[in-house]
Amino acid sequence: MLATLRHRLRENFVRWAVRVRTPEPSPIVLTQRRVYVLPTLAGLSYGTALIVILLGAMNYNLSLGHALVFLLAGLGIVAILHTFRNMALMEISPGRCDPVFAGGTAQFALVMENRRPDPRTSLSIFVDADNPVEIDIGAQASTVALLPVPTRQRGWLQVPRITIETTWPLGLVRAWSYVVPDLACLVYPTPAAKAPPLPWSSDTARGISRDGRGADDFSGMRDHQAADSPRHIAWKSVARQHDGPLLTKLFSGATAQQVWLDWDALPEAMDVELRLSILARWMLDADAAGHAWGLRIPGTHLAPDNGTGQLTAGLRALALFTHGSR
Repeated sequence: MLATLRHRLRENFVRWAVRVRTPEPSPIVLTQRRVYVLPTLAGLSYGTALIVILLGAMNYNLSLGHALVFLLAGLGIVAILHTFRNMALMEISPGRCDPVFAGGTAQFALVMENRRPDPRTSLSIFVDADNPVEIDIGAQASTVALLPVPTRQRGWLQVPRITIETTWPLGLVRAWSYVVPDLACLVYPTPAAKAPPLPWSSDTARGISRDGRGADDFSGMRDHQAADSPRHIAWKSVARQHDGPLLTKLFSGATAQQVWLDWDALPEAMDVELRLSILARWMLDADAAGHAWGLRIPGTHLAPDNGTGQLTAGLRALALFTHGSR
């Protein structure tokens, strides 16, 4: 009960502290009203020690004791000012986040800009307090901070609330702020570890009259990949180099193969997420083998093609697939 109340109070404070509707428009400026300062445990100990020294100096009427207390107190006040200025008026803009497969780690990029003539030192940025990213920003310069966030399911992943803090220069006080930039990462479904072979059939494994990797004219070699046919391995090259890598021969011509990756080719009782995982695996295997492939899923139809653009379009369609797409 107490933990729930503490969590609720903390969330209410964070919503008040952000001060705008989330996600925030860019650029995000940490104005003075958005930077909060509290003493650290070291700062509390420092203050307690000053009180003890002051009481001793008063008790024994020690002029040097008073001077020491006032000197250390002044040092603490200056430290508060510098810690606050290390955060105030910094600008944050969302960068980019490359798509990842579910189960991987999304790398959210934040562009941190310092328009002041002096550097900002020892800034800590994190979503999870156990994995902070430490950065410094030079005078009138900018830097990019990459925040790792684990992914669990496909679709759009909005960057969670980000905390920026610093205890520079003496560690006596902590200045912090919260930001929620408008930044999202596309998460692809996890490719199935074990999937049926590519669904070749008389309708899908047919020639197409376009340049591609076929079986007519030799066009070069590349490193062997697991999905490559053993017939295309350059065995003569392997025989000449006992310890050399396996190479696959590439061909161009009019007999490059194409395959349809069809939602209905999988068992009707199969779970939706498992279907998407198998389709993702088929896409990667077909792309690695150089085959042109097309995609048929409810609500989406991709004509046969190959290359990075086709693979990106297919994985995006799987990532954003909804159960009611039929």
